[in-house]
Amino acid sequence: MLQLKVLGWQLCSVVEKCSYLSKRQSCEGKCGGKLESCSCHVTCVSLKNCCADYGEYCVDVTPYSGSIFGGTDFVVLKATFNESSQIICRFNDEIKTVGYVDTYSRGHCISPLLYETGLVPLQISTDNGTTFSRHGAWLSVHPGKLDPSFKATIINATQWQYYGTPKVGGPLDMTWNISQVRAEKVNIELWGYMEKGDPYSESWQGKWEYLYSLGRDQPNSGAFRFVPKTAGKPFSDWEVGCLRISPSTHPDGTWNVQAVWTEDHALAWHLEDKFRQDSAAWALDKCKAWDQLEETLPDFLSEIIDCPCTLAQARADTGRFHTDYGCDIEKGSVCTYHPGSVHCVRAIQASPKYAAGQQCCYDHAGAQVLTDDSIGGSTPDRAHDWGSPPFVKPPRVPGFSHWVYDVLSFYYCCLWSDNCHYYFKRRPSSDCRTYQVPKAGVVFGDPHFITFDGVSYSFNGKGEYTIMVSESKELTIQGRTEPVILTNGSMMKATKLSSVAMREGTSDIIEVRLGNPQDHLQVLQNQTSLSFSEQSWMDLKGVFVFSPNPTNVTVMFPSGAGVELRLRGGTMTTTVLLPEVFKDSTRGLLGKMNGDPKDDLVTSDGQTESDQGNAEGLFNFGASWAILNESTLFTYDSEHLLNSYLYAPKHDASFRPVFSIPEDLNDPLGSQASELCSGEGSQYCRYDTLMTRSLEMGNATRVSFQSHRSVVEDLEPVVSCGWLSPPTNGKKEGTRYLQGAVVKLSCDFGYVLWGSEEHTCLGTGQWSGETTTCVADNLRGIVVGSVIGALALILMIVTLIINSRQHKR
Repeated sequence: MLQLKVLGWQLCSVVEKCSYLSKRQSCEGKCGGKLESCSCHVTCVSLKNCCADYGEYCVDVTPYSGSIFGGTDFVVLKATFNESSQIICRFNDEIKTVGYVDTYSRGHCISPLLYETGLVPLQISTDNGTTFSRHGAWLSVHPGKLDPSFKATIINATQWQYYGTPKVGGPLDMTWNISQVRAEKVNIELWGYMEKGDPYSESWQGKWEYLYSLGRDQPNSGAFRFVPKTAGKPFSDWEVGCLRISPSTHPDGTWNVQAVWTEDHALAWHLEDKFRQDSAAWALDKCKAWDQLEETLPDFLSEIIDCPCTLAQARADTGRFHTDYGCDIEKGSVCTYHPGSVHCVRAIQASPKYAAGQQCCYDHAGAQVLTDDSIGGSTPDRAHDWGSPPFVKPPRVPGFSHWVYDVLSFYYCCLWSDNCHYYFKRRPSSDCRTYQVPKAGVVFGDPHFITFDGVSYSFNGKGEYTIMVSESKELTIQGRTEPVILTNGSMMKATKLSSVAMREGTSDIIEVRLGNPQDHLQVLQNQTSLSFSEQSWMDLKGVFVFSPNPTNVTVMFPSGAGVELRLRGGTMTTTVLLPEVFKDSTRGLLGKMNGDPKDDLVTSDGQTESDQGNAEGLFNFGASWAILNESTLFTYDSEHLLNSYLYAPKHDASFRPVFSIPEDLNDPLGSQASELCSGEGSQYCRYDTLMTRSLEMGNATRVSFQSHRSVVEDLEPVVSCGWLSPPTNGKKEGTRYLQGAVVKLSCDFGYVLWGSEEHTCLGTGQWSGETTTCVADNLRGIVVGSVIGALALILMIVTLIINSRQHKR
């Protein structure tokens, strides 16, 4: 009895202590951590073990994103504030803005002007900046990628950007969503950007500044019209900027207040009188000055990536190239700066030393457009439009640096004057002679694999496995498979890919998994769920993520590796694209990328499975690539995941799939499967249809297989002979430079062609025929006369010699 009393006292003491600890422990200043009796880690929400004040200190905000220009008023969710709270919001541990508490006791912050894009750490103080106890994140977005509903719209952008040139004038109009600025009266302000200091030196700085107001105390009607006036010095020195609409309750030019901005644009409409008097001459002087400046700056062209040869390659190479929003075939091919092109892409990564960019444009036939042939051709950029980590300093400032060094100069030389030869001398198109296509491997259906070298097989294990790993490039991609559950709740002896986690070097860990319900893909960054409801693109640490819709995610790494994830029929298809630098360095379920299919099926301990028809052997090969808990990249935020994957073997040896389905002539699904599944890859479609008893899943497998075949075809290498110039005093017909293309050359009036009239691009990468030149007609007469004279002279000499010999005889 005494022992029971002692034990009871001990238990009571433990319970009281736990209860005390639970009440005492707080997430204040400890977000992301796991405490003794409760958690402040993000997974605590689904695991239901959060500390009581988790929502107060580990905060979410809405909206969660806004323009790099700042001015977005966002609400702190779940946390409560006192009327007396003095809110200061701190971004990136250094930039502060003043917040406020509304009538519902909700805290608000105002996003600041930032010289960078991506997720930025956010801390919130309620004691006027003495302590910052609440933590969250803010997404700063490039103005070109910002959803239109988050910015003001300039009506007839062409009129704005050509204002002051011949026949362009009149009033200018702009509109905005009045909910973006909660005020009865607003100010319309002009802000400008320029860069100061010596380029590529420590003194090189970007400068964003309020210039002047176009209207004060204007009704917040969502529209504004004005007739521009020329600006005097020093305002007219600012040639790129934006208009800001902000509450009139703030003095002009007040930083970091709620506001909505137009996109950055060339400020043609406010330039000095000299521009309006003779815009072409003014622009030519600017163009020549830019040309002279370029002469003094480092050559960046040698370190940028080469363009893909075809539009198909450019759209398929999603690890290294992404749609240029200024010329998008999906949005009607409105290519203002690239007439004649239907689609452009940009290299995703900036060049390593100079942070330069590459732009590649294509015509309706899918051929690359070169500036030597057209003003609408592809152009490289001294400053990558989307910026580059660590941002902040030129030329890495997103958008702005690109305007200063690459876009304004295009206006000077090409749009405001007819002197494009200056611009294209400094920004020549990159042809594709050194472009190397990536290799694609895929996982789809019940899981079926096609390696980088084209080996096809199925592996239906249950667990977590290495899809591919490259130690030299520090890239790891892991996959989790789970049993297929039928609509009636029964578990099938087959599996599907349910989650993919990946990381390169010290980048953020990105995990993409089937959502709940399984009608969308969920994206996690370091175990935190990301929302793409406001923006489709996110710049994260060492990785970019693009999700244009809930069933489509693309992950891009600095190495050029890309991972596409598509939700089809309740299954997740994963395509991995690797550039040539990964050759001979990959291992895992997608094999060794080296062009040799014989060494693809190698186990983690180096044993080769040579019989691709041996289902049991393939199963053992796949099982060998089960990962370890020490190396896992996955998130375990439910009891199911903890018990089935973290605390259980990484490969479930007790789960034995059905390797082949016996044909049943009485199965009514058999004929439907035969009708659905035909041609190459039909065995995968048929197996998945009959195994899962689902035509939908069978069709998803069929579509995924065909999609992969299309990607492989699009990425077939092609031979380019490079640009062929027309002869001096001549012209050419044809702007295709790939194998089999024919270019015809001719001469201007008064000139005669010497050499080959046609040149064909050969498989060797060389043009056929002889060098072509155009010779003036009078020069031909002189040449022909000279030849005839020489022949006559020779004939006379021969005649004299013969006569002399006869005379001697």
